[in-house]
Amino acid sequence: MYLVFFFLLLIARKVPRTNPGCGWWALAIFLASLARLSFAWMQETDADLAKLLYSLLTLSEKLALLIGVVRFFAANINMAALCTMVFAMQLWVLSAYLLHYSATIYSSGLALFNAICLAMICWYTWRSTVVLPKFSKAAIVACSAVMALHWLIFVPVSRLLYADWRTMAFVAGTIVMMLLYTALISAVLMLFQKRLLDSESHALELAYKDPLTGLSNKRYVDSLFGKALLLANRPHQQLALYYIDLDRFKPVNDEAGHKAGDLVLKTVAERLTSAIRSTDICARLGGDEFIVVATQLENTEQANLIAEKLLSCLSGAYQVNNKTYNIGASIGISLYPEHGKTFPELLEKADQAMYAMKREGRGGYRAATSAA
Repeated sequence: MYLVFFFLLLIARKVPRTNPGCGWWALAIFLASLARLSFAWMQETDADLAKLLYSLLTLSEKLALLIGVVRFFAANINMAALCTMVFAMQLWVLSAYLLHYSATIYSSGLALFNAICLAMICWYTWRSTVVLPKFSKAAIVACSAVMALHWLIFVPVSRLLYADWRTMAFVAGTIVMMLLYTALISAVLMLFQKRLLDSESHALELAYKDPLTGLSNKRYVDSLFGKALLLANRPHQQLALYYIDLDRFKPVNDEAGHKAGDLVLKTVAERLTSAIRSTDICARLGGDEFIVVATQLENTEQANLIAEKLLSCLSGAYQVNNKTYNIGASIGISLYPEHGKTFPELLEKADQAMYAMKREGRGGYRAATSAA
């Protein structure tokens, strides 16, 4: 099972932009596998050497496990101090083997060192701000805490009560560590899921948002238009589409450059957003062309009032790079269902009305006609 977990973590580590903690956990569980294999293979031939190898590999496992937690949860810790601490623990274990410390002192020291590492894992996981489901983080904390108590309490108590205490402690510790690694793998998978959801959300935002102004784009309006029509189909409710083309915008790009033009477009988007109602939709088609879809209108007169409000908010001075530009707008209006029953039809009618307004002298609004 340890080797299966190792390969799972190793495969997860190969996924691009995987959290670096995943690789350290793969190393940790690999060291844990070596510790258990060495203990099993050498127990019959050289019990003291088997115990030494098991102790050194177990401490190395806890170091890799702790580094993985620090990297995965972005904990603020001095890595050099951490490695020095575990290296000092390993030197103590090696000296205990060479100087033949009593079994009680040896086991107590090893238990204390492992418990310290596991308590640190518990603490840094609990304190982390990485966004994960609560149960995932709680499982890591709980397993780490139980394992720390295992080393501090269960190992010494079982040593006093049972003749075959090593087997009991070994089996119990292995089960809890498997649960801990299961919780860690779960955290990795949860982070993968979050990345996928965030990527999907970002992709949808790119698909439906204008990157310059932050307004919706034509694709978004087209996809949402069906829901807007449901409001328009209510008794005594109308829908109006406003096709807005800025007047005197080209000189801004010609005189001040495209960066200045982009600033003007952003300001236009802000003014439009502040002028429309919460039930209306505002979008940028491209260049200096915008549309507004107004829903829940009571009559044609209300549609005209909204057009006047849009003209008022867009007209006037725009301050860009210490220069002032006077920009206005020409607006074409189409009504549902008088001028069309689909978004493309209404857009075309409003576009025609806007160009008719341009020919008449700009700076105003014009409604489409059924014959237009």
